[in-house]
Amino acid sequence: MRLVTISDRCLRGCGPPLRYRHAQDAWTTRKTIMTLTRRAGPDPLPMALLVLTVLSGSVDAVSYLGLGHVFTANMTGNVVILGFAAVGTPGFSATASLISLLAFLAGAVVAGRLDVHLRSRRLRILTTLAVQATVLTLAAAAAAVLGPPTLSGRYAVIALVAVAMGLQNGTVRLLAVPDMTTTVLTRTLTGLASESSLAGGTNAGAVRRIASVLCLLTGAGLGALALRGAGVAGVLLGLALAVTLTAAGYAAHPGSRRP
Repeated sequence: MRLVTISDRCLRGCGPPLRYRHAQDAWTTRKTIMTLTRRAGPDPLPMALLVLTVLSGSVDAVSYLGLGHVFTANMTGNVVILGFAAVGTPGFSATASLISLLAFLAGAVVAGRLDVHLRSRRLRILTTLAVQATVLTLAAAAAAVLGPPTLSGRYAVIALVAVAMGLQNGTVRLLAVPDMTTTVLTRTLTGLASESSLAGGTNAGAVRRIASVLCLLTGAGLGALALRGAGVAGVLLGLALAVTLTAAGYAAHPGSRRP
């Protein structure tokens, strides 16, 4: 005689088997997320990242032209400059490049910690932008008080701006929006060419990739122009304000609340 267990009775008489109930629950959750996404509207994140790409171009214009041939957003270029300085090439500072590199890495570490502790994408993005705007404001104050012409002032401004950009880059990397790095365009340009119709591809993501290139180019030009009239402190303060406005625009958009 076969013993009928309580679990057997439940599987027979208490509704569908567990595996079907789990599948139904998963479908219900997915349907809820899709409904919330439709109600929230389009995701404003790609547009916010394009704005940050423009600002990144301006940041590197300020750092390279106003702080002595050093990058604070583009670490690929900064590593190359560090190599130039290491062999004594005139016009480049190994100390400045190393400070920028280490400060950038510190900012990226902070981005990683925020990702661990803030599970909400919206909260993580807004916190990143708030901290970034604050650090850029401090960099503007350091540039105004200490002044880039002094060695200590220059290093302080480089470190603060690099921390802000490391934070931005770390967060953007963890968000993993395709072709939206906000600073590095090597892979973007490679994808644009290798997946183009000339290479036998479908031009997938071409619009977004071209937009990223144009945004960085525009930001660099605007930063160079602004530097002539406003100086390092003025441009950095303007960048802090621009980041604040970007955060406000993202927060106000209904799509920012999507799951």
